Amino acid sequence: MTSGSGDEGRVLGYQARDTERMARERRKNRARGPFERDRARVLHSSALRRLAAKTQVVQPGVSDFPRTRLTHSLECAQIGRELGQVLGCDPDLVEAACLSHDLGHPPFGHNGERALDEAAAACGGFEGNAQSLRLLVRLEGKVIDPDGRSAGLNLTRATLDATVKYPWRRGEGGDTRKFNCYPDDTEVFDWLREGAPAGRTCFEAQVMDWSDDVAYSVHDVEDALHAGLVRMAALRSPVERAEVVRVAADSYCDADPAELDEVFTELLAAPVWPAEFTGDLASLAALKNLTSELIGRFCRAAEGATRAAYGPGRLTRYGADLIVPRRALLECALLKAVAAHFVMSRAEALAYQVEERRTVTELVEALWKGAPGELDPQFAEAFAAAEDDASALRAVVDQVASLSDTSATVLHSRLLG
Repeated sequence: MTSGSGDEGRVLGYQARDTERMARERRKNRARGPFERDRARVLHSSALRRLAAKTQVVQPGVSDFPRTRLTHSLECAQIGRELGQVLGCDPDLVEAACLSHDLGHPPFGHNGERALDEAAAACGGFEGNAQSLRLLVRLEGKVIDPDGRSAGLNLTRATLDATVKYPWRRGEGGDTRKFNCYPDDTEVFDWLREGAPAGRTCFEAQVMDWSDDVAYSVHDVEDALHAGLVRMAALRSPVERAEVVRVAADSYCDADPAELDEVFTELLAAPVWPAEFTGDLASLAALKNLTSELIGRFCRAAEGATRAAYGPGRLTRYGADLIVPRRALLECALLKAVAAHFVMSRAEALAYQVEERRTVTELVEALWKGAPGELDPQFAEAFAAAEDDASALRAVVDQVASLSDTSATVLHSRLLG
């Protein structure tokens, strides 16, 4: 696959190599910049549409209010675009990265991700971030290179790099199990990381990552309050608050319980919290005001600390790091813990998770036995062309990962009764 810039033009704050694409293309519309094209390609992708039926926290279909992976991605993109723009990033680049960040999530969210990782052990495992990259550079049908290979959406180097939260292969990231590249995607991963400091994410990826944290921590609490799964009275209960602090300390940050309890007490004392949610117009407005205030609070904290460190100039690529104050990080961790404790740890949610893991595991087994006939044409082609069992298994895993919660359940019922 031959790299080339085509005729993309320059973007303020970025070098010509940042706008290169893996497969050379002729520029069709000179009125649009390279990152505008990237944003449009992600926005029109089938992978983004499929997120409408994939789990965020409350299962899709339970009601019309809770977020799905798609609505979360759109909200993340709005936050990231504005935060990136005030810091000097190209807003279309950051928005494209935010829209892309969850594309690789399989059915049933992180629960399905764990099941697929186990099922895919023989082909290098499964990781949602690595799958997102794979979709962008291989599985989405947009550009075919002169050798007949798919270049996926063929996004620019800078946009692809901005989607990478864990810039290493499996086992190269120290004590984290996260990674962003499967073995057979190494060529394009090495290309997009050319010249990048080893193990470091670009500034735009850091903006995307914080926007993701802000969006899901705040909105998951909003969804939980709206659904009646969290009540303000429970948040004021010393017993429940202690449990939230424990979950935050165990799963979301490195702070000790005493520090977290102090931060949580002060956060809940802020006047933006509604007295209680009843579902009437006044409480709906109060709930929306809460989310707006919290999002603004977290974004202002990052903007202020980053500007204090780097000054007023344009911040892009590897010229700076996003600085998020510790207090904002801890507040965000506590909001994540609220959703984890009150929503994801409920007995009925845990029962669903067991069934979801079984569905994913059995789907991989059934499709492996029935391949290529039971695979969709795109994945059947990859299965038939596989040179070894690992590559064939990867085609099966790609198919399962592409399914929504609903389509996974329907396919499981058809194949296994």
